[in-house]
Amino acid sequence: MSAVISDKARPDPEASEPQAAQIVGNGVSPIAMDSDPAETQEWLEAFEYVLRREGGERAIYLLERLKEKAFRAGVPFASAATTQYVNTIPPEKEPPYPGDRALERRIKSLIRWNALAMVVRANRESAGIGGHISTFASAATLYEVGFNHFFRGKHGTESPDFVYIQGHASPGIYARAYLEGRIDEKHLENFRRELAPGGGLSSYPHPWLMPDFWEFPTVSMGLGPIMAIYQARFNQYLADRGIRPEARHSKVWCFLGDGECDEPETLGAITLAGREKLDNLIFVINCNLQRLDGPVRGNGKIIQELEGAFRGAGWNVIKVIWGTDWDPLLARDTEGLLARRMMEVVDGQYQKYTVMPGNYIRKHFFGADPRLEALVADLTDEQIRRLKRGGHDPVKVYAAYKAAVEHRGSPTVILAKTIKGYGLGEAGEGRNITHQQKKLNEEELREFRRRFDIPIAEDRVAEAPFYRPPEDSPEIRYLRERRQALGGPVPQRRQPMMKLKPPKWEDFSEFFAGSEGREVSTTMAFVRLLVRLMRDKNIGRYVVPIVPDESRTFGMEALFRQFGIYSHVGQLYEPVDSDTVLYYHEARDGQILEEGITEAGSMSSFIAAGTAHSTHGVNMIPFFIYYSMFGLQRIGDLIWAAGDMRCRGFLMGGTAGRTTLAGEGLQHQDGNSHLFALAYPTLRAYDPCFAYEMSVIVLDGIRRMYYEEEDIFYYITLMNENYDMPILPMGSTEGICRGMYPLSTRDLGKDRPVVNLMGSGAILREALRAQDILDQKFAVSSRVYSVTSWKALMEDARAVERANRLHPQEPPKPAYLRQVLDGVDGPFVAASDYVSAVPLALAKWIPGRYTVLGTDGFGRSEARRELRRFFEVDAEHITFAGLASLADEGRFPKEKLPAVLEELGLDPETPPPWTR
Repeated sequence: MSAVISDKARPDPEASEPQAAQIVGNGVSPIAMDSDPAETQEWLEAFEYVLRREGGERAIYLLERLKEKAFRAGVPFASAATTQYVNTIPPEKEPPYPGDRALERRIKSLIRWNALAMVVRANRESAGIGGHISTFASAATLYEVGFNHFFRGKHGTESPDFVYIQGHASPGIYARAYLEGRIDEKHLENFRRELAPGGGLSSYPHPWLMPDFWEFPTVSMGLGPIMAIYQARFNQYLADRGIRPEARHSKVWCFLGDGECDEPETLGAITLAGREKLDNLIFVINCNLQRLDGPVRGNGKIIQELEGAFRGAGWNVIKVIWGTDWDPLLARDTEGLLARRMMEVVDGQYQKYTVMPGNYIRKHFFGADPRLEALVADLTDEQIRRLKRGGHDPVKVYAAYKAAVEHRGSPTVILAKTIKGYGLGEAGEGRNITHQQKKLNEEELREFRRRFDIPIAEDRVAEAPFYRPPEDSPEIRYLRERRQALGGPVPQRRQPMMKLKPPKWEDFSEFFAGSEGREVSTTMAFVRLLVRLMRDKNIGRYVVPIVPDESRTFGMEALFRQFGIYSHVGQLYEPVDSDTVLYYHEARDGQILEEGITEAGSMSSFIAAGTAHSTHGVNMIPFFIYYSMFGLQRIGDLIWAAGDMRCRGFLMGGTAGRTTLAGEGLQHQDGNSHLFALAYPTLRAYDPCFAYEMSVIVLDGIRRMYYEEEDIFYYITLMNENYDMPILPMGSTEGICRGMYPLSTRDLGKDRPVVNLMGSGAILREALRAQDILDQKFAVSSRVYSVTSWKALMEDARAVERANRLHPQEPPKPAYLRQVLDGVDGPFVAASDYVSAVPLALAKWIPGRYTVLGTDGFGRSEARRELRRFFEVDAEHITFAGLASLADEGRFPKEKLPAVLEELGLDPETPPPWTR
């Protein structure tokens, strides 16, 4: 660690870094001091003897026994999960490099130039358009070795790979696609200007915007890693269930940055990958030691930190820290001084070395010990400056990748040390400002051109022109030959190969017939429907139930034995409830994904299943059932990614609504999710009250997504409140799917005033009760409309309004909402179990006075009746809102309203619920 600096002193740039004795207390190198070198040498010689005579297994056994002995004696370990700060794979174990290194360097240099030119030119044309140069500059070798030798495409004989590309590296991926001929120069010119003539390129990997190119949206930090983990596990799921046996052979590559590892989602699920032994998963962490503002771990070592985290989680860890230039130095250092020095220096100082000349490095790194200084006595200052980090050395990267793909029994993480902005020189190589670098001046462009030998004419350098060699050039031929050998281009989305035959509605008639006097919840009805779908001969095996440790809460325990909980290793124990009918049954071919307490992980499984139509060419039907409060509010970023990926499936928000979940209180009572749902373009949001509504929505959704192949997905709220379920009204299915239909009418005669009541979900029954009160106590007629989707009504109304506006010469068409309400008079009262902003979204298109009641405010631990009174969405408040609206229109005596309040038991002096 760095030396302590008093607030009166300033650091001396010429001072040496703190020596080992000074930094031991800070935990970087607790073994840096050797009090008895002779004894140390004896131990090392003894170990070498065992290694030479009896092999590695015996050596490992002895080391473990020593650790055990030390532990029992109370001797603390310096580090139980980290190794020296050197490459994991020694030079003598490196395989021969199979490619033409000179040609690959030429190709990589051209890609670097075009990526840089793309961003520079974009910002000249449109100031502030943005883009990132430095990330790909640091990771170019990491990607190019993969593209040339490892990443399998979708058109080969082997199962294709899944490559999660670090979002900020997108310019480099576009630049390679340009050389491959997949995109043209006009696309590069229009980087970050997708609406420009000739077409453009999205800023980051976005499948929605580039559906034939990108597969996985990764630029929202941390989402790529967690999605990659669950994608790798889902590949095993498809293989173990016999749906896609070849999927087990696909590798999932996830590229990310060391700074990104601070996001909880990045490391939050790595133990899953370890315990599931996902050896089809490879993380490549670009450790350029730098975040946006400064070092990732200025006073520590991020590579060591990550090694400990991943090794502790059961991963195979491969460190690629030093380039080939360092091998002779390490080999000559028989005392291990260089390795210890490498361990002593903290990341912040390593970043300093990247911007300083060779004489500085000689003095401050090697000069810490005369013996180290002697190691580099025959090197010039320029040679010292050019000592390469491992992530920029194709030989080291290839060796790591080959070891990773051949490893069995656990996932692999490759920690590759690089320099952010590598090759940018004074413009930003290794500097704190490099992440924001968008522009280079003419001299900087010339230096880049010279360093990477770009064949651009001297008088054109300032233009930053794109460069693509001729079709018959060695570079283009080599690049295409390598991709052809590996199965075609990467990234590329696959089109679905198989539609699913939707279920016949007549086979599900029991879900439209009502509960015949039995009180059930929509959650219970859904579980019955889910079981029926899983038994369907056409689609049953493609249904994927996903639950975050709430199966019993939702009454799903009956599914355990029938369908099994998926486990790649099966069930290695006898469950404690094995003597019961509904015991906890894990199986290798289990159909249920029981994810534990992780909504983010469950959503990642949902995404993996819901995008199988593009990744595996097979339609899977995920149902993710969870506490509604912990969905759009908690994992909205992943839900947004699902939309970006053209995901299909059903999000089932259980125990939904602010007042339906009795007793739980502020955090668990969901009054927000349908408001959040308005923002997601491809999400269809429904709030059904009755079992037949829910069933119609699910069956129609299966038809739309898996037969019509619409790139949409559904959010459907479910309640845990039990009540009698009525039968499906004739002619209501269209209205259920489109968002609204007339449910009940009380006509007390032409001379009686009329109130229109609109209710959804948990509060629809309060609207029906309000209808009874209006009839029996106040002789007021009413109509009750069931609103199954406020969002569907709003989107349809906006679409029709837009079409009418843009076609002024055509007769205007009515929105569906206006069709349902055609000829209806009287005021309207809308009530839902969600914030009032949800039904207020329809205000513009309601043909009359419109009053909205919603559950604005914090929840309370109470029973349902009291909660609905508190939030003013119960039948009495709905009744009074209707009468007050009639009074405003002169259809009900205003002077009677105070007495009505008293009769209904309402206190007009109560503060608004959102203020309490």
